Amino acid sequence: MTANDPKLKSWVDVPSGSDFPIQNLPFGIFKTKYLSPVAGVAIGNTVIDLVYLHEHGYLDGHGLPPGIFNQRTLNEFFALGRKKVREVRERLSQLLRHDADELRDNRAAREIALIPMSECQMLMPVTVPNYTDFYSSEEHATNVGALFRDPKNALLPNWKYLPVGYHGRASSIVVSGTPIHRPRGQVKLPDSDAPVFCPSRKMDFELELAFITCSNTTLGRPIPLKETEDHIIGFVLFNDWSARDIQQWEYVPLGPFLGKNFGSTVSPWVVTLDALEPFRAQGPTQNPHVLPYLAFEGARNFDIQLEVLLESPKGEIATLSRTNAKYLYWNIAQQLAHHTVNGCNIQVGDLYASGTISGPSPGSYGSLLELTFNGQKPLHLPGGEERKFLEDGDTVIMNGHAEANGVRIGFGTCSGKLLPAVG
Repeated sequence: MTANDPKLKSWVDVPSGSDFPIQNLPFGIFKTKYLSPVAGVAIGNTVIDLVYLHEHGYLDGHGLPPGIFNQRTLNEFFALGRKKVREVRERLSQLLRHDADELRDNRAAREIALIPMSECQMLMPVTVPNYTDFYSSEEHATNVGALFRDPKNALLPNWKYLPVGYHGRASSIVVSGTPIHRPRGQVKLPDSDAPVFCPSRKMDFELELAFITCSNTTLGRPIPLKETEDHIIGFVLFNDWSARDIQQWEYVPLGPFLGKNFGSTVSPWVVTLDALEPFRAQGPTQNPHVLPYLAFEGARNFDIQLEVLLESPKGEIATLSRTNAKYLYWNIAQQLAHHTVNGCNIQVGDLYASGTISGPSPGSYGSLLELTFNGQKPLHLPGGEERKFLEDGDTVIMNGHAEANGVRIGFGTCSGKLLPAVG
């Protein structure tokens, strides 16, 4: 059986509906009351200590350097390349299969290596050297263009010829569970001739996926599209928090700055591209035809269901949006090929976000800017509250999973609480 075989079962208990069956085995960094940060893998409600497995011979024969998992990030492990990471995932799959007794029947090893997820604190999976945010959803780009510019010319002339993107601030990317403070900045109110300095009044989320690279390339050497996925290890969920009023005043002519760089949130488990292979999907038809360096064959999108929940300070939880990554107009192969076509080099741990993922209907929009029509049509929550934009104390929760043939590959949770502005 392959590591993705839907018939696979594990001797580790995996509750029904879990994001982490044996077919997933995502990688992350965790610590406990007794363990300093180390690498682990998730299965069911359990985290498996990869340092223990490596040091006790369970991963022998794969040429792994000493101490490769005894790290505060996954960068060095991912730098071994997608092929080596695939080997480790396949070996873990073999160890965890229901009929494999090597680890299962070693009670002492199990008690040390298998740790309840409830006892683990998840940390940033990688150090992010560089961060790029794309703008790859046609529905989102059209909606924002109509709200910010001209409804009759919502998409700028370049949008269907290249994956639009910008370089963001890597230092303010934080792991799920980290609170975010409402930013201050310049805001131009509709009835004023000059801007004022104040806390943002239009705090928003952006529902995104982000891929992480696993190689260092040479400056001046583009990555051909057919080779791009060799440089991509997997995905995380990504919330690119946005201050829409700051953004709207500052974004001309150079694009986002203070309206974005105050914080972005990632889910802690890196779901490998290999685990998502069974869920490839065709993306939208690209018209006009792309230039040759962006041309591709096969299914390059992924059928990943995404949702956004809001938990208010009163504890009320409401679903705000449900959408799917398959709606993205520009796929990850095109994004990375375009990013490097000018010779830009990449580094291990670089993070490339999709941009807000919106679908064709209002309930599938991936931001409050779209869901509330820039605050003109408030959302009514089940308990009677309403939202135009986020309020202090709100927690934004993002989930995502792919599901087929009885197998659910999930990402866990990407969540963050909005706190009041500082100062």
